[in-house]
Amino acid sequence: MPTRHRDALQAQAQGALTITKHPHGCLMVFPRPEWEQFRERIAALPMSAQWWKRIFLGNAMDVDLDATGRILISPELRQAANIDKKTVLLGMGGYFELWDADTYSAQEAEAMQGDMPDVFKDFSF
Repeated sequence: MPTRHRDALQAQAQGALTITKHPHGCLMVFPRPEWEQFRERIAALPMSAQWWKRIFLGNAMDVDLDATGRILISPELRQAANIDKKTVLLGMGGYFELWDADTYSAQEAEAMQGDMPDVFKDFSF
C-alpha cells in the first residue's frame, strides 16, 4: 500500500482491510468500516440478486496491513483478477480497486476510445 494511503488506513481502520471480487475483473479493497457498510447494503438485496451477493460476500477476505504496508492476497483472489506481478491501485472514494496492470491499461484504452456515458453530458470538469 502506498505510503500516502497507509497512514489514513491505519487511522481509519487500524490497517484492517477486506478484499473481494469486482464484476469488472479487478479486486475491491475496502477499509473495514467501509466494507461493513457495503456488506450491509449487499446483504439487504432481494433474492433476485443472490448470485451477486455470493460473488461479493462469498469471496470476501479480511486482511491486515503488515508493518511495511503490505497485504497478502489469496491465490484465489489473485487468480480471479489475473494479478501476477505488476498491479495498478486506484482510489475510488471509499475503497480501492486493484488491477492487473496490463488488464487495466487495455480496458482504459478501450474506454477512452468510446463515447462518454450520458451521465457526463452535463458534468462540468
